[in-house]
Amino acid sequence: MVGATGTGKSELALQIAEQLRARGNPAEIINADAMQLYRGMDIGTAKLTVAERRGIPHHLFDVCEVTDEAAVAWYQPIARAAIDTIHSRGGDAILVGGSGLYVSSVIFDFRFPPRDAAVRARLEAELDQRGPAALLEQLRARDPQTAARIDPKNGRRIVRALEVIEQGGVTHGAALPEKPELWHPVTRIIGLHTPRELLVERLDRRVERMWQDGMLDEVAGLRADGIEHGVTASRAIGYAQALAQLRGDMTQDEAIAETQALTRRYARRQVSWFKRYPDIEWLDAASAPGLVTHPR
Repeated sequence: MVGATGTGKSELALQIAEQLRARGNPAEIINADAMQLYRGMDIGTAKLTVAERRGIPHHLFDVCEVTDEAAVAWYQPIARAAIDTIHSRGGDAILVGGSGLYVSSVIFDFRFPPRDAAVRARLEAELDQRGPAALLEQLRARDPQTAARIDPKNGRRIVRALEVIEQGGVTHGAALPEKPELWHPVTRIIGLHTPRELLVERLDRRVERMWQDGMLDEVAGLRADGIEHGVTASRAIGYAQALAQLRGDMTQDEAIAETQALTRRYARRQVSWFKRYPDIEWLDAASAPGLVTHPR
């Protein structure tokens, strides 16, 4: 179950799981949102509370501390293991999320190039000194196709691409293989779509509600847990801006406005990513309920 943030993936996944379980299929849900892996990052990720999960088992939520560096190569095997376990119980596994690389790593035959800690440390030091734009220029010179696909502000992803190239490897470059093959032979890929003008309005209002619902208090609490030292968590959309507000680097209005702009841009990138999926079934989010027509 994929699509841009704010299209209602979590709610539809719950409805599908309930329909399947009513038929005797003990379906369960697996998280494929990179930021919902982090414990305590709830308001800013629109994470369902335990009560909102309606008694349906959910996997891979709150499995990382905010100081951990979650990586897709780490996520892939544990997500696939969860799927295998659910299947062994006779149920369908519903993978839900908008983190394109995380979803792709699970459902397609996605293999990861090796890592080199020394090379990465050097590149990360350069990132800190010169910023992502300088490293992106290096990447453009060596792999323009990958550079075109990566978010220019995502220094972590740029470093990873350069790390792979420096080892003589070919980066997957934040992109699907030319002809992706499914990892599990019976996989149904559902994409939720909302018209752009409606989605933009929904996302802007959601960001405003985040602050109304206590985003600043949540992030203030996470500071005590070390979020500012987390490579990934501290840069999450909304969390980086709330931290800036707490430090006095932004006003609340500035923090909200920047979060809204980044969220809109992220949603566009998500749609572009998932449009490349072969055989995806696009559904209008408003008419998606009642979708289940065949289980695994």
